[in-house]
Amino acid sequence: MNEIVEAASEVQSFCRSQGWKFCFIGGVAALHWGEIRTTRDVDLTLLTGFGAEEPFVHSLLARFQPRAANAFEFALRHRVLLLQTQTGFGIDVALGALPFEESAVARARDVELVPGHPLRICTAEDLIVFKAFAGRPLDWQDVRMTIVRQGEAKLDWNYVLKHLTPLAEVKEQPEILRQLEHLRREVGRRPGN
Repeated sequence: MNEIVEAASEVQSFCRSQGWKFCFIGGVAALHWGEIRTTRDVDLTLLTGFGAEEPFVHSLLARFQPRAANAFEFALRHRVLLLQTQTGFGIDVALGALPFEESAVARARDVELVPGHPLRICTAEDLIVFKAFAGRPLDWQDVRMTIVRQGEAKLDWNYVLKHLTPLAEVKEQPEILRQLEHLRREVGRRPGN
């Protein structure tokens, strides 16, 4: 886990030196809210807004190595900048601009995954929204483990549904909400819940 924390700390130091608003999502947040697992990259959301992404992308490319020759163009087209640290650890920077992303960054908090190394991570509820929206099998496993570890009753489900519902509509995948409800019921039936 030290390699993850080192890579995240390196990215965080740079973002803070620029005065940028950001938070870690993905595997780094899942380590805290869900379960300890291996992850191959550091994912973060960086608030850039719409139309103002280029200076952020240029600054990041001046500091970190791109993972592809067309990283700049790819970032502007897909809103994800694919970078790596000098040691080759992957960094995926989502160029955030949506109201949900603004909320997630504003709600983020510093958490020590390793003593003495606080990282700015999204809340458990925001992790659930990010992961459910992404919808890959590993994402759904992270959602499940977050619900299990945090406790279904402790999570702010009104917040989750407020933000996930419009995202599922934009993606035209209402099954995201059904799958999340299924997980909630399944976890709620577990002994001890």
